[in-house]
Amino acid sequence: MLMVLALLIPLAGGALLPLFRFRSVKGRGLYVEAVVLTATLLVWYLLTRRTDDLCTLWRMNDMLTLSFRVDGMSRVFAGLVSLLWPLASLYGFSYMTHEERPDSFFAFYTMSYAVTLAVALAANLFTLYVFYECLTLMTLPLVTHKQDVASIRAGRKYLYFSISGAAMAFMALVFVVYYGGGGPFTLGGVLEPARVMGHERLLQAVFLMAFVGFGTKAAIFPMYAWLPAASVAPTPVTALLHAVAVVNAGAFAVLRVIYYAFGAEFLYGSPAQTVALGLSCLTIVFGSAMAVREQHLKRRLAFSTVSNLSYMLMGAALMTPGGMTGSLSHLIFHGVMKITLFFCAGAILVCTGKAYVQDLRGYGRVMPFTLAVMTLAGSALVGVPPLCGFVSKWELLTAAAQSGMAMGIVAVATLIVSAILTAVYLFTVIVPAYFRPLNADQAALAGKRLDPGWMMKLPMGLLGLAMAGLGMWSGPLISFLRQLSAGGL
Repeated sequence: MLMVLALLIPLAGGALLPLFRFRSVKGRGLYVEAVVLTATLLVWYLLTRRTDDLCTLWRMNDMLTLSFRVDGMSRVFAGLVSLLWPLASLYGFSYMTHEERPDSFFAFYTMSYAVTLAVALAANLFTLYVFYECLTLMTLPLVTHKQDVASIRAGRKYLYFSISGAAMAFMALVFVVYYGGGGPFTLGGVLEPARVMGHERLLQAVFLMAFVGFGTKAAIFPMYAWLPAASVAPTPVTALLHAVAVVNAGAFAVLRVIYYAFGAEFLYGSPAQTVALGLSCLTIVFGSAMAVREQHLKRRLAFSTVSNLSYMLMGAALMTPGGMTGSLSHLIFHGVMKITLFFCAGAILVCTGKAYVQDLRGYGRVMPFTLAVMTLAGSALVGVPPLCGFVSKWELLTAAAQSGMAMGIVAVATLIVSAILTAVYLFTVIVPAYFRPLNADQAALAGKRLDPGWMMKLPMGLLGLAMAGLGMWSGPLISFLRQLSAGGL
């Protein structure tokens, strides 16, 4: 009952929001934050309880049920989402004073929280698939919120790619249900050996469809183009789309498919694994290279997300406990780092109207707080110790090196190349902001302070502290993830 309530509160709270016709930013903000925080408290109560009871909401037949359960994987993704969503909502209250139709925006924004939690808590592949597709429908109005030509075009691209991925994922769902009976997720997979025998090649091909289909939301190559296009949405949307809700839902779904549906043992050493690793490595380098050449700051961060999501997919595709640990750790740490970078980009856009990298020269003196947080987040994403990005990249590098496969060496080389490119596309923003003078057309800004108000600063500051804290005291979390990957949770 509590699990259903945790999902129903943000869903109903968002749906009812337009009926209240709030006349002030403060009233709307208090309502939304109260709804989100109430759901968050319920989620954390559920996550801290040591139970894996199955909550069945609806039964279509013996093999297709809408069911929810809190297991180790749920704790990781639901915990991340429930911590970041209240901060993103607080940031959005200030940001959306510059945008139209805030009631509609926060209605869909809050309902998206419920759907993302449903993905995190899904107990079987059918439930995961249903709410995974609901997430597309719920976030589409957020992508097209501005209702201009660029937003409509981005929304169409998002929808076309999502539908294509959904078709492939649905085919995989059919096969997993038929060969596995539609039971709840189980570490090691749900496929029944008696049914699988003689159909291994077919199921490996089906797995690749699932990998690309669910991986569409994780922007796997060649299904990545929707993600940079979606950067036209308001920054609170892109921060969640590119750091938490949609993209991490894609990586989370791939992890579920590999380790809890097909089973890593069934796929390990197969041609399907080689293809999955190859696509992941290709996407990592491609995304990093595109970020280097992109001059629009939010689009540069979007291509960075394309690259970093495939860090998670690569770790998952190693199909070892170490790979799973590295993938989950990067899912958490990248979410914190990337949402912070988008918050900084949004603050710059709102306070100065500047969106391009070359316009930010000298901004370390104009927006000292924002650029300090951006420097911290950028350094973490590059992998500078002792920040959290170093920890997850170390886990991934170690897992790839210890995999014993030729593709493991390719993965190590890919991660090193990507780290260099990451330093290029981030430090070429940060270094000129501190060591170059303001552009001639912005000389009048000298001596001014243009940092945003406290509703933007507070989430940015807290996330900055989180990046440092998660890096320096990552031991308990990594131990939890290793125990989960080994089947101890």
